[in-house]
Amino acid sequence: MSQIKFGTSGWRGIFCEDFTLSNVRVVTQAIADHLHAEGLAGSGLIIGYDARFMGGDFAREAARVLAGAGIKSYFCKRDTPTPVISHELLRRKLSGAINFTASHNPYNYNGIKFSPAWGGPALPETTGDIEKRANEMIGEIVFKDVNVHRAIELGLFEEIDPRDEYFKTLHTLIDFEAIAASGMKIAINPLFGSGRGYLDDILEQAGVEIVKINNHLDPYFGGEPPEPAEAHIPDFIELIKSDPAIGLGLATDGDADRFGIVDADSSYIEPNYILALLFDYMIRRKGMKGNAARSVATSHLIDAVAKYHGVEVLETPVGFKYIGEYISDDKILIGGEESAGLSICGHVPEKDGILACLLVAEMVAVEKRTLLELLDDLYSRVGEIYTKRINIRLSPELEAALSEKLQNPPQQFGGHQVSEVIKIDGNKFIFADGSWMLFRKSGTEPVVRLYGEAVTAERLDELLKQAEQFILN
Repeated sequence: MSQIKFGTSGWRGIFCEDFTLSNVRVVTQAIADHLHAEGLAGSGLIIGYDARFMGGDFAREAARVLAGAGIKSYFCKRDTPTPVISHELLRRKLSGAINFTASHNPYNYNGIKFSPAWGGPALPETTGDIEKRANEMIGEIVFKDVNVHRAIELGLFEEIDPRDEYFKTLHTLIDFEAIAASGMKIAINPLFGSGRGYLDDILEQAGVEIVKINNHLDPYFGGEPPEPAEAHIPDFIELIKSDPAIGLGLATDGDADRFGIVDADSSYIEPNYILALLFDYMIRRKGMKGNAARSVATSHLIDAVAKYHGVEVLETPVGFKYIGEYISDDKILIGGEESAGLSICGHVPEKDGILACLLVAEMVAVEKRTLLELLDDLYSRVGEIYTKRINIRLSPELEAALSEKLQNPPQQFGGHQVSEVIKIDGNKFIFADGSWMLFRKSGTEPVVRLYGEAVTAERLDELLKQAEQFILN
């Protein structure tokens, strides 16, 4: 039987292989035991789930196990975005959250994400303890459960709808009047995920004209991974291209913690550029001041913005939990990852794709310029930096070969000398001209994430081609 292993965002597995009802019960019991051991179980847990097959069924099973352990569940009535669960956890001051989600992974994955009382993804010392407890229990009946009706009678189960309170917070963070006053028509794409009824509804309530696509429940996510990357949203890009009245396209992933942005001319805007643009906008136009945090895989364009405004950038390993800590401790203005995760001070210490999309809409409305125009203006002030990420699926043979290659990496690529190798998270090769490439293996799929950055688009293309050849040949 497979072992339970928590990655950067929880434990994930393939339906019927790793992710089974039996393993869900074991992991839930391990979380309950961890909380009891730490004396932290008294306030109850929020339980949520995304739009995947049997999400609600798995969540109810977790609630049964928690009730058997004497822990109350605050149970989300429908599939709910990850940042909304984090928001409600903090608002109610609960002991933690169990969220059934595999985020942007394909439809045949699901997962459990545990968040402790501080609201961000659990740190390694916490997940390590839960992992250990779970693996010691696999294959045994080590829990007792209580059916939902009995749990209600015992005061251990309560259904909730956290949307309205989350909306109230968004209204303190976003200038909806400016978005509506701009007259901009906005396209919304929740990718069939749990973001349905969030971006679209809050913008419509504010009087913004919107057009929606992929806005119904589909556990297959239309046959694509629910990731709002350029490769997976051709229908959305085509919609924007076909309607000149659309000024912006906003997309969220399967659990709405990541964002995807398309400009008025149907150009997909890389998340790295969005992070830098929003950081600059928050300081320059909103009058806010503070440092930023980014992962080691994220563009140094945000560093250039920080230097321009006289603030600092804090670098973290990959995984929003590390950035979330800085937000929770009120140490940064904005934190983000190139994988389209972002949050800001005064908000949840968790990725929030809904908030990110709304910030972009506000920025475009206030600045009265397209994103590409804003990027050109930013380049004129801080210098040009071009960045991109590519996912390359690996066969078992390629995976083994890449691992061997990276143990003895080359000293140059395409005639460019490697000046530094960083192994904080993955293998990052920095070149003398300031360009860099990073190879980082996915923790949940047979995929290597390839990152590249350079000061010209031509050098970036060259760099990525060399990196692909290194992986595939």
